[in-house]
Amino acid sequence: MTSTVLIEQRGDIGLLVLNRPEALNAITRDLARGVAAGLIALDRDPAVKGIVLTGAGERAFCAGVDLQEARGTEVHEVEEWFGLVCNCYKQILLTNKPVIAAINGVATGGGFQMALVSDLRVAHPGVKLGQPEINAGIPSVMGSYWMSLHLGWSMNQELSMTGRAMDAAEAQRFGLLNRVVAREAVTETACGLAMDLAGKYSVAWARTKQRFREIALRGFDEAFRAGVLGQQAAFAAGEPQRFIDGFFASKQR
Repeated sequence: MTSTVLIEQRGDIGLLVLNRPEALNAITRDLARGVAAGLIALDRDPAVKGIVLTGAGERAFCAGVDLQEARGTEVHEVEEWFGLVCNCYKQILLTNKPVIAAINGVATGGGFQMALVSDLRVAHPGVKLGQPEINAGIPSVMGSYWMSLHLGWSMNQELSMTGRAMDAAEAQRFGLLNRVVAREAVTETACGLAMDLAGKYSVAWARTKQRFREIALRGFDEAFRAGVLGQQAAFAAGEPQRFIDGFFASKQR
């Protein structure tokens, strides 16, 4: 396990913590590998009944991909880089135990998508969620796919094509959040939900989760291929690079 991902034990629940709070827990290659490995380890651990995925600190659950690492990605590296990120989503779905997203802050881009593929989502009123890639010059392909499992066409179009953020109330209204609780109760509530799901009849639970997994993964490969092609085209045109350069330049003023 890498230092970018921590595992904590809370009774029968394993906490998988994205541990880059200084960077809003943004996804690097190292963090993506750590998330996948952590999920596999917790799924195999007989002492763990459920898993809660959350972010270190109070500012962010996960703000998507790390912009500095993205800036250094060459066109020929896009498939490998994107594949590592998307493997996080796939591994959440492949995990047999309950996986609850405890959204303790900003959840955008890849972080929003990790929450969407979790079994349930808990947040507090101060969180912001969304799919802002298009505003960074990156096509919103995988994100729009995961949102299609939750939302109707029109709202998916709006969120994917504008890149705007939602607050917790709006996200809950759309059915994207299962619980909205006080900030200090997010992790505790998520652990409680994980234990509740872990207590279901084992065969009924396994077959129910398996069916949702089958539905979610049915279009995964197609969305992944479209996402790779879209990102390769965007990086070849230099659009994400221009956004990232401008973003960091504005931070230095």
